[in-house]
Amino acid sequence: MGKKIIFATGNEHKMVEIRMILEDLGAEIFSQREAGIEAEVVEDGTTFEENALIKATEIGKAARRLSGFEDAVVLADDSGLEIDYLNKEPGIYSARYMGEDTSYDIKNQTLIDRLYGVPDEQRTARFVCAIAASFPDGSSKVVRGTMEGIIGYEIVGENGFGYDPIFFLPEFGCTSAQLTPEKKNELSHRGEGLRKMREILEKR
Repeated sequence: MGKKIIFATGNEHKMVEIRMILEDLGAEIFSQREAGIEAEVVEDGTTFEENALIKATEIGKAARRLSGFEDAVVLADDSGLEIDYLNKEPGIYSARYMGEDTSYDIKNQTLIDRLYGVPDEQRTARFVCAIAASFPDGSSKVVRGTMEGIIGYEIVGENGFGYDPIFFLPEFGCTSAQLTPEKKNELSHRGEGLRKMREILEKR
């Protein structure tokens, strides 16, 4: 594999997790912004996998035109929250739910309100993360990671971002925003997806 990896995101929270999980691959890891790629990608797929692949492919094309990044592997993810009681909303629209500029405090409280009176056994939910790789030879791979839990009754925890403060893990008695970064990487949907992708990258 090439010694450079570009991850198609500008989300610094996400880059911290990615670097922790992929740090011993022996590759330089760049965010899209750090690589100097300005491209805006329209994610019009109908699944997490389709959106991740669209993003990886488009940013991959841009990378091939950049000096120093022609042989980089481009990774992209599409992730979100599926709540079973709400027909798997917000799903692939998780980042855009209620508008991209709406704070997650408001989004999270709205989801709690929509589940008012719903018992624990019907509050099942999962985080999903599809990760796609676009390789310099034009080939691609997609993997999926998940983390199962329930939607809590209040916003709790400072360590995560997005929907982490309402995603309760019964076996640990806390939300994913209360986990240490190390524990979260061990359990999370993105951690699982990145470890699967790591195996693919190591083989190449």
